[in-house]
Amino acid sequence: MKLKELLHNLDYKIIKGDVNIEIDGISYNSKKVKKNYAFVSIKGAHFDGHDFIKEAAQNGAAAVIMDDAFCDDIENVTLVKVHNSKVALACLCNLFYEEPSKELNLIGVTGTNGKTTVIHYIRDMLEAHGESTGTIGTLGYELKDKEINVEKINPTTPEALELNQILRDFIDKDAQNAVMEVTSSALMKHRVDFCSFKVGVFTNLSQDHLDEHGTMENYKNEKIKLFKKCPVGVINLDDNIAAEIMAKGTCRFFTYGVLTKADLTAKSISYSPNSVSFEVKYKALSSKITVNVPGEFTVYNTLAAIGSLLCLGFEFEEVLKLTSHIKPVLGRLETVKNPLNKNIIIDYAHTPDSLEKLLIMAREMTNGKIITVFGCGGDRDKSKRGLMGMAVGILSDYCIITSDNPRHEKPEDIIRDIERGMQSINSSYEKVTDRREAIKRGIENLKEEDILIIAGKGHEDYQIIGNTKIHFDDREVVTEFLN
Repeated sequence: MKLKELLHNLDYKIIKGDVNIEIDGISYNSKKVKKNYAFVSIKGAHFDGHDFIKEAAQNGAAAVIMDDAFCDDIENVTLVKVHNSKVALACLCNLFYEEPSKELNLIGVTGTNGKTTVIHYIRDMLEAHGESTGTIGTLGYELKDKEINVEKINPTTPEALELNQILRDFIDKDAQNAVMEVTSSALMKHRVDFCSFKVGVFTNLSQDHLDEHGTMENYKNEKIKLFKKCPVGVINLDDNIAAEIMAKGTCRFFTYGVLTKADLTAKSISYSPNSVSFEVKYKALSSKITVNVPGEFTVYNTLAAIGSLLCLGFEFEEVLKLTSHIKPVLGRLETVKNPLNKNIIIDYAHTPDSLEKLLIMAREMTNGKIITVFGCGGDRDKSKRGLMGMAVGILSDYCIITSDNPRHEKPEDIIRDIERGMQSINSSYEKVTDRREAIKRGIENLKEEDILIIAGKGHEDYQIIGNTKIHFDDREVVTEFLN
């Protein structure tokens, strides 16, 4: 495809060269550039692509797209100046891969908590209906019985290049739908620009990612952007910012909730240790369903999934039948089966709000004590650490503060920040820096009717210490000690 065609939707200025050249590939990593590639120089958290333009040219780049000043002393390379390189990357990749999102029913899910669970619930229901459905999110890129050969670089929402590659791969492998997590970071950094969403979903908003966004106002406004990119938004009307989303969004809205009068509501909720049953009401219709995943989380996540399918044109009765195919998600309210029948749950909860809801649910599941093992990630929002300590301290009978992914911080410093929240409410706790030993201590304290919650890492099978990622899986550690 000609460079000029790839730049079609952008305002640009030619610094040097010809835009009628053929482009055979796109990269934002200079080391992956090949002959006749377009190199898009974007600024990342640790590196600035503009510093690697000469390396990209040496590797065969035919064109370089940039948004910063650069000398034009490179031979045989077309240099193009744009307003924003990240927007340009999304534009070029969308057109190079022939606008793949337009060939799928693309559903985007945003919110602080529940994104991973909701995309998998939607996937389970669509697949039960016989429709091949890919997922993109924290757990990777998945399409049933198919291998997706795209490297996972970003934690949740991939960069625009990988995103368009994945969507095109889904189509080539006969997928009809794609369901993806859309993070505030992805919206801020233009990764999903030019995506044609059929449905956008909002789960909830609570404190997180202030290290990146600075304020809750900024964080919230990034989430709202999704509802200017889709024709219909499915939103949790019980959340405090629902009204603002509906006021600022430009799409049609479909609401769900438990506490408020929404388009789709759950009533007469009944909880059990392994499931939740409730009546679903929509217009003049209502029906009772049971989902084999426990907790209040499950009610909201199921309503979000039901609402998404209704907005895709499914009939209400048909959608409710499909809810019986919803399965638990790895690392989300995951019960660790063991020969001693100990009550142990692993969950990804890593914000004050998600920990609070998790522990309230745990209280409903046990007549014994709640023991919680948890930590907090390094190089992230420090202001939530004390709040997490308070939430866990109030709702647990005993707490073990430990290490999560300390990254470049000292684990002891992170634990001290969490401890301040514990001390403010005089809770019962101990500090065990080594996560393996902390889990062991939790199991040793666990009596017959008690429940052990191991929070923060969920599906993750690693710890990040400095720049090193080491293998660590909460499930494996639990199984090791119980055996």
